[in-house]
Amino acid sequence: MNALPAHILVVDDEPIARTNLAHVFSRRGAQVTVAGGGREAMAELEKNEFDLVITDLIMEGVDGLAVLERSKALWPDTEVVVVTGYPTVETAVTAMRRGAYDYLAKPYGIEEARLLAQKALEKRRLRQEVKTLRERLLDKPDPLTIVGHCPAIERLKRTVAQVAPTDSTVLLLGETGTGKELVARTLHLLSTRRDERFLAVNCGAFNEELLENELFGHEPGAFTGAVRLKKGLFESAPGGTLFLDELGETSPAMQVKLLRALQERVIRRVGGAKDIPVDVRIVAATNKDLRREVQAGHFRQDLYYRLNVIVLTLPPLSEREGDVALLARFFLAKMAKKLGRDSLTMSPEVMEILVDYPFPGNVRELENIIERAAVMAEGEAIEVRHLPPDLSGEPVRVARPCANEPVTLEENERRHVAWVLGHCGGSRTKAAAVLGIDRASLWRKIKKFGLE
Repeated sequence: MNALPAHILVVDDEPIARTNLAHVFSRRGAQVTVAGGGREAMAELEKNEFDLVITDLIMEGVDGLAVLERSKALWPDTEVVVVTGYPTVETAVTAMRRGAYDYLAKPYGIEEARLLAQKALEKRRLRQEVKTLRERLLDKPDPLTIVGHCPAIERLKRTVAQVAPTDSTVLLLGETGTGKELVARTLHLLSTRRDERFLAVNCGAFNEELLENELFGHEPGAFTGAVRLKKGLFESAPGGTLFLDELGETSPAMQVKLLRALQERVIRRVGGAKDIPVDVRIVAATNKDLRREVQAGHFRQDLYYRLNVIVLTLPPLSEREGDVALLARFFLAKMAKKLGRDSLTMSPEVMEILVDYPFPGNVRELENIIERAAVMAEGEAIEVRHLPPDLSGEPVRVARPCANEPVTLEENERRHVAWVLGHCGGSRTKAAAVLGIDRASLWRKIKKFGLE
């Protein structure tokens, strides 16, 4: 990010130093206020909240530590960077203990100053977003927040807002754990059907008979044990929304019934002979490539076209650059509230590990990791030791497979991946490079073959 769209206070009693810094930041889009010393800086802080304060430590009269302390007292979320000469590095470390984001040692380069300011501003932005999200949770628990700022998620948010008020069928595509039900619930919340029921069913969790009963209901005497009428989900959400998750797992016979329900807007209960009109919006989801499933003869083409009205694709977390940190803080705030530990934080080392991890289980895996770590944390901070073993660095060590043993191709692949991991001392990064695949693909193979 080349622009610094922020309000920055530059404090230095040396005119050339403060002019140079002000010029660098203003050229990149920042609003810059300059102060020729500590007292002037105090007066500016009394008048305005700044996103970032950059202050020299050694100044006549009121020094940089006093500016730091006053800034944190008035505006706790404002980031402060202190500028110091080599002999006062120890003082700079003291300043960091008192809340400074970092220090800039003289002599410094212009690019070094710009990058440090950019990182400090990014930290403030994330903190403000998490604060807003936490306030939403405190005001009213709202699990329907689509959290993220990567381009793909921003496009998804815009499309959801555009599509939600219509009654069009929506098909959600994405890997397991990317948040398809969250998007489905958001579509319902933003629609004209928001005051009616939202019902969800995982089509892959039932066999054909049970799923038919769940969706369409049954008449008394339809089968042994059916002593009274039961309405299915299509009938149970009149005027509402029905979310059909993992639709790609349904049988051909069930697909025929679903096609009729979508086309004719009528259903027939198990054991019934009467068509029953239904008024429900359908949002369907799958982690399969339905086009390939149609080509392979596993999914009905006519049902695919009926569903393929509006298609929203949810990106895997590994492709959502910059969103891991924001999501991690969001889930931490959520867990801290749930556990009654609002002061719970996360160490920088934990955040580095999370940002570097490819998350084959996507957002759901990240949420589970944060929940586990929050529960395991004894103090007020989540540390590396509170993460699952495969994230905290415990290596996978295995022996080289026997080359003379006849095995299937899949078993041979499993053994080779295991051997490369062992050869690389458990380093996923090195193993992925040796295998010629990216880390996300390697993690999927590790999960698939049970090599955790």
